[in-house]
Amino acid sequence: MPTRRLLVTVSALAAVGLIASGCAASEPEATESTETMVESDGSLVLYSGRGEDLIAPLIEQFTADTGIEVEVRYGSTGEMSALLLEEGDQSPAQVFLSQDAGALGAITEAGLSSTLPDQIADVVPAGFTSTDDSWVGVTGRARVIAYDGEQLGEADVPDSTDDLTAPEWSGRVAFAPGNASFQSFVTGLRVLEGEEAADEWVAGIAANSPVLTESNGDSLELVNSGTAQLGLINHYYWFEAASEVGAENMRAQLKFLPGDPGGIVNVTGAAILAGAEGDPDALAFVEYLISDAGQKYFVEETYEYPLVPGIDAPEGLPSLESLVNPELDLSDLDSLTETQELLAVHGLI
Repeated sequence: MPTRRLLVTVSALAAVGLIASGCAASEPEATESTETMVESDGSLVLYSGRGEDLIAPLIEQFTADTGIEVEVRYGSTGEMSALLLEEGDQSPAQVFLSQDAGALGAITEAGLSSTLPDQIADVVPAGFTSTDDSWVGVTGRARVIAYDGEQLGEADVPDSTDDLTAPEWSGRVAFAPGNASFQSFVTGLRVLEGEEAADEWVAGIAANSPVLTESNGDSLELVNSGTAQLGLINHYYWFEAASEVGAENMRAQLKFLPGDPGGIVNVTGAAILAGAEGDPDALAFVEYLISDAGQKYFVEETYEYPLVPGIDAPEGLPSLESLVNPELDLSDLDSLTETQELLAVHGLI
């Protein structure tokens, strides 16, 4: 791809859309509003907190559409955010793709993210993205309770995760305490109900002989096999499994928890690192994630909620609006360190 020089101003940002559609942008004329000029080299470095099996095909699709090459470093969201914090402004990363909002908030708090232009930041409705344009939401995932449909009916399953500390659920609940989404749920609990209430819940669930797993998928498998009766997971794990074996063959069933801290809708999201602010290749990639092509990819491959208006959610999901807790600002999920300390105090990690 030929080198392009783009002016990083409001008047020049229209060029980003041309890159994302695979068209070369002509060089705009300098104006009094010009602040800086950034060259495109047709490549970018991505730190991905989402797995290679999922993201690699999307990157191939992006490169085919735009000609921009992407060098990727994969790891868990926790690993990638910790690496970014360690590397600071010396990081080679230009874009961070995160599994949850908390990690994006943490790198923003450390001053490592840039401000996204309105053409990207304003695409996703408020409530599903940052309040300061430091990152943009890409997909939504609801926390749910998976339950053993052969041993329990939906009415037998608690309507709130608060009830899972009761003696009757001792040894019957599986979850992955090291998972970023579980930790974001506990962070949401701290934000919504306060530190004391969160401490009581974590202490109670830890004392209730939980079945600890390595991942949401492991938790679902234990429920689907009848080994555990309840599992705390993200909704899309069930839909992915059901697409492979058929919904009628799923022993595990789902209960959504609208309004409950245990049923929060968290988001995946992307930030452009401060050192890459205005980089046209980084802008094109983030724009691609929230384009129709990017959103449909996630809907079809992961059964997550699209966040861009006009893109249909996977069939069978309750409306996103019905699950959102209006009292929770996703930007407040940035205190992951405090959550991890709380989980460690009670022996869960």
